[in-house]
Amino acid sequence: MARVKRGVTSHAKHKKVFKAAKGFYGRRKNTIRAAKAAVDKSMQYATRDRRVKKRTIRSLWIQRINAAVREFGLTYSRFIDGLARSGIEVDRKVLSELAISEPAAFKAIVEKAKAALPTKQEAAVAA
Repeated sequence: MARVKRGVTSHAKHKKVFKAAKGFYGRRKNTIRAAKAAVDKSMQYATRDRRVKKRTIRSLWIQRINAAVREFGLTYSRFIDGLARSGIEVDRKVLSELAISEPAAFKAIVEKAKAALPTKQEAAVAA
């Protein structure tokens, strides 16, 4: 039986790892053992951070909405409560975009939410 030389397969595998390790510092980019470990770890971070990114972006939308509604004398939580009571179903991403690019439309939504909220006297009676 003929001898099998495995250089081609190994080289192809190594090339794939080195391509993924492009831009890494030191031996992590050009030594297969260090590069493989670094690439494996980077893939773990990438998987984790795809989920974390969703949380981060949502919190950014909430911060923007909170800043925008405070100009109308509301807090974020009171505003969301008002939206729920008025039956307006607009997600936070859209509200954030409206607050930035369409202030007039956002103001109309805030006024509707404000109108749906109970006044302080009504809240005192209910409690």
